[in-house]
Amino acid sequence: ERLLQLLELSGSLEEDCIQIVQRLEAMRQRCCRLEQDGQRAREQLAHVEAERAALEVKLKHARNQVEVEMKKRHRAEAELEKQERKLHLVFEALMREPWGSGVLSGEQCSVLSALAGRCLGTALVPGRRSYAVDESCQSLLSHSDISYDRTEDVV
Repeated sequence: ERLLQLLELSGSLEEDCIQIVQRLEAMRQRCCRLEQDGQRAREQLAHVEAERAALEVKLKHARNQVEVEMKKRHRAEAELEKQERKLHLVFEALMREPWGSGVLSGEQCSVLSALAGRCLGTALVPGRRSYAVDESCQSLLSHSDISYDRTEDVV
């Protein structure tokens, strides 16, 4: 009877061992799948980081270009104001000189007055900017639309 119990027990142990081996194999396969998933994730991360670095370089170049264009714009506006002041001074000199009324015909004086009222009257307001430039470039060049930390630019 004791021998029969041992035979039954050994059959049960064999089944238990087979189940353990099957479970270990399933666990090994799961570990292999997880390792492959991890490798794909690392490759994907490397690709995304390279893409991010390329985009940061493009962003830095774009920021620099915006800054250059803003400087050009300010220089052009300053030059425009300077030329408008010169034009206004020439106009005033022509209108004030006693010989100006004799040299200039009535029609020329009226044309100059019309130009003065239309162009020069509002042209000399300090800090005035060209409306065409403001309307077309405001959203692109406004500092309020561009928020970034320059410390990120140091790479």
